[in-house]
Amino acid sequence: MALVGPSGCGKTTTLNIAAGLDRAFDGTVTYAEPNPVIGYVFQNPRLLPWRTVRQNVTLVLPKARRNGGGGLVDEWLSAMGLSDVADQFPTRLSVGMARRVALARAFVVQPDLLLMDEPFVSLDEPTAQRLRALLAAMLERRPATVLFVTHNLREAIQLADRILVMAPGPTRVVAEVPVPVARGMRDDAMVEAFRAELLARPDPVFRVLA
Repeated sequence: MALVGPSGCGKTTTLNIAAGLDRAFDGTVTYAEPNPVIGYVFQNPRLLPWRTVRQNVTLVLPKARRNGGGGLVDEWLSAMGLSDVADQFPTRLSVGMARRVALARAFVVQPDLLLMDEPFVSLDEPTAQRLRALLAAMLERRPATVLFVTHNLREAIQLADRILVMAPGPTRVVAEVPVPVARGMRDDAMVEAFRAELLARPDPVFRVLA
């Protein structure tokens, strides 16, 4: 599911509430199963510069699994194409590589719920497109429920099964849009055609998607 809407409408706050990082709210959060394992990919990769790539990924494992989790860590580093830089420090990585490390770190915990806050923002479009394809491939390999925040409507259409449109404050969900085409069949023409169809709808809530 993709969350889209104008800046400041509460998309990141929604993720933080779902993750249990923000508890200053009235209401309840109900998960499909108790105590889900949560992976979180932030806008900034948030890698610790004094730890290697492998150490950054290992760090999120429960302490009881860190010593024996090397095989799983190396498996995800390999899946992300990072084996050759596993012993490098983050300052030696390109922005795209750092974001791949962040993806590996989120998947290594084997999440039930994957929260993603504009993970490909500020990347050039070819790099972002490669990472979107990589994300789709990783979800085929290890399925998870995903809540994905983006300002990019094309990205939302390409990746999501459903799109939630959020309005400016007071924040609320003003529309839910199912994406009618299976992910494997969403080429550029389909994405652009569906985007144009949404923007042409008479309901003014869709203007925030432009």
